[in-house]
Amino acid sequence: MNRLADETSPYLRQHAENPVDWRPWGDDAFAEARERDVPVLLSVGYSACHWCHVMAHESFEDDDVAAVVNDLFVAIKVDREERPDVDAVYMEATQAMTGSGGWPMTVFMTPEGEPFFCGTYFPRERRGGMPGFLDVCRSIDDAWRNRRDDVSGQATQIAGHLRQTLAVAPGSNPVPGAEAVTAAVANLLEAHDDALGGFGRAPKFPQPASVDLLLRHAARAETATEGTGDDDSRAEALRAATLTLDAMAAGGIYDHLGGGFARYSVDARWLVPHFEKMLYDQALLVRAYLHAWQLTGAPRHRQVLDETITYVLRDLRHPGGGFYSAEDADSEGEEGRFYIWTPDEVRAALGPDEAAAAMEWWGVTDGGNFEGRTILNRMHAQGDIERPPLIQDCRLRLFDVRAERVRPGLDDKVLTEWNGLMLASLAEAAAATGNRAWLDAAVQTGEFLCLRLRSPEGRWLRSWQGDHLDPDDPGRARQPAFAADHAALVDGFTRLAEATGEARWVAVARATADVLLALFRDAEGSGFFTTGTDAEALVARPKDLQDGATPSANSNAAWALLRLSALTGDDDYRTAAEEVLGLLGPLVAQHAPAFAHLAAALDLHAEGATEVVIPGEAPDLVAEVHRRWLPTAVLAWGEAYPSPLWEGRAPGQAYVCRRYACQAPVSDPAALADQLGRMPG
Repeated sequence: MNRLADETSPYLRQHAENPVDWRPWGDDAFAEARERDVPVLLSVGYSACHWCHVMAHESFEDDDVAAVVNDLFVAIKVDREERPDVDAVYMEATQAMTGSGGWPMTVFMTPEGEPFFCGTYFPRERRGGMPGFLDVCRSIDDAWRNRRDDVSGQATQIAGHLRQTLAVAPGSNPVPGAEAVTAAVANLLEAHDDALGGFGRAPKFPQPASVDLLLRHAARAETATEGTGDDDSRAEALRAATLTLDAMAAGGIYDHLGGGFARYSVDARWLVPHFEKMLYDQALLVRAYLHAWQLTGAPRHRQVLDETITYVLRDLRHPGGGFYSAEDADSEGEEGRFYIWTPDEVRAALGPDEAAAAMEWWGVTDGGNFEGRTILNRMHAQGDIERPPLIQDCRLRLFDVRAERVRPGLDDKVLTEWNGLMLASLAEAAAATGNRAWLDAAVQTGEFLCLRLRSPEGRWLRSWQGDHLDPDDPGRARQPAFAADHAALVDGFTRLAEATGEARWVAVARATADVLLALFRDAEGSGFFTTGTDAEALVARPKDLQDGATPSANSNAAWALLRLSALTGDDDYRTAAEEVLGLLGPLVAQHAPAFAHLAAALDLHAEGATEVVIPGEAPDLVAEVHRRWLPTAVLAWGEAYPSPLWEGRAPGQAYVCRRYACQAPVSDPAALADQLGRMPG
C-alpha cells in the first residue's frame, strides 16, 4: 500500500493498492525528490475518466512498471477535481508542449515543480505510433542523468511560459454594453446545429450556459435596452434553444429511466453518450430546462426538470445534505452496461405485451445501437418524450429491474464548487415550482456546506468525504477552497435567500464574497486568481477565465457579485464584478461559447438589475415573482437584512425598482404581474 489510503478523493483511494509508491501532492513529495535528486512524475486524472483507468490497469497496477517508476521518480497522484489549480498549471504546460491536452495527464518535472516533459495517455508498450510508458520513463531518466543542463533549460523555459501565459495584463477596457451580448447571441446562432441541436461537431457537449444565453435573449421584453434584438432574433434564439434541449432529452445522453444526463455524446446526434454522470452537468442543465419551461410552459421541459432533480436527490445526495460528484461510465467492466438493454431483458422485466410497447417507444431492437444492445432513446419519434400511462408504468418497472444491476462506481467526494452550482439551481427550481421538498433539500444543502466545508477558523474548504450512510458523520474536509468555490457559494446562498426569505443566507453570501475579494482579487484590477493569497505557491499562479463545462471562477464571480450588490447595495461587489467584465467582456461577442456565462453577467450589467422587495410574509406576491423567469431581477422578501432596499418599505406591499426609479407599491398579485411584465426580462 502506498500513501493514498487516507485521502478524501475516491480517485486517489482507487490507486492506494497500486505497487507504484504514489504520494499525494504536497511539500513532502518534493522534498524527497530533492533529497534523492530525481524528477517528479505527476499523474492527474479523475474518478470518471475512462482512459485514466485504462492507464492505471496497464501500467500502475503492473509490478514491473512500478519498480521502474519507484526507482527513477517520486510519483504524485492528483485528482483534478480536488486540485483545479495544479491541473490548470500543468495542463497549460501539456498543451504548450504537445499541442493538445486531456486526462490522464502525465508530467515529468523538476523537484522545484518546473515541468520539462508532458503527455497524456501512454500504453505500457509502444503501440499505434505512441511510445510505451516504460520507454518514456527510461528516456526521462537518461536525460535527467546525462543531459541535465538541457532538461533544466527546458524546464526553465516552460516555467517562464507558464508565468507569462497565466498572468493576465491589467484590464483597462470599459465594460461593453448590450450590443456585445446581442453579438454573442448571433455568434451562438451561427454555430448552432439547426438539424441536430447543439453547437459544433461530435463529440457534442450540452453547453447549458450557451443554451441559457439564447433563452435569456428570447425572454427579453419589448422594453429592453435598444440594440438587444428584435422579435425575429428572439424567436430564432428560442427555436434554437428548444431544439437543442429537445434533441438532448430525446437522445441517449439522457437517462430515460432514471433521469439525469451523461457528460457528452460521442456522436453528433446525441445517441451514444460517454455514460459518466457529473453533478455539475445536472446543476446547469436543470437551469436551462427550468427556464425553458418558464418561458414556454411546455410539459416536456418540466418533465426533464423534475426527473433530473429527482435523480440528483435520489442517487447523488449524501443523507446529511451535500451532493456527490459523479457516477462512473463503467460497471461490470463494461462502459454503459448499467444503462443498455436487449429485447430479452425487456421481455423478462415486463412480459410480452408491455415489452412490445416499451421496445417500440424506446427503440429497442435485436441489433441494438451500441455493441449489440440498445441505448434507450426517443430520437425515432421526433423527440416526443411525454409518456402515456402505459409507458410510464413500464418505465417504473424497468427502473426497478435496472436497480438490481451492479451500479457504476460512485465518486462520493463532496466538492464545494459543484455543490454551490447545484444549490443555486435547486433553490431557484424549488421557488419557481413551489416544490417544498426541493426547498427543504436546498436548505439542508446550505446547512451541510456551512457545517462540513468550513475549517474551525472559518476558511471554506474544497472537498469533503465521509460515510455516505451516516448523515451525522463529520467526515474529513481538506484543501483550502478556490475562487470558483467562493463564487459558486455566493450565487448559491443568494439564491437560497431569494427562495426562503431568510436573512441568514444573505449574511453567509456576504461573508463569502468578502473572502473572495480579500484573498483572490487581483490588486491590479484583472479579475480573480484561482488560488488565495494564503495558498501554497505553484510554479505559476493561474486564473480561471474561460467558461467550460462549468462557469469559470471569474464569470461566476462577476454574475454572483452583481446580484449580491443589487441586493445589499454594496458597491465594492459591483466594482469587482466590473473589473472582470472590463477584462473579459471584449471577448464575449466573438467567442460566445467560451464566455457564455460571462455574457449573462454582461447582460445583467447592461440592463441593470430589477429589484423586487416584499417585506414580511406575503406569499401570493412572492409566488408571483417566483413563478416567472426574470433574468435580470433580484428578490428581497421575508426577513430584512442590512440593505437600502428595505428602507421605508411596508409589509404586505411589493416594490419594483429599476435604475433608481420605483413603481408604485402594490398589494395585489395581478398588479404586480403587470409591473413585472413591463420589465426588460
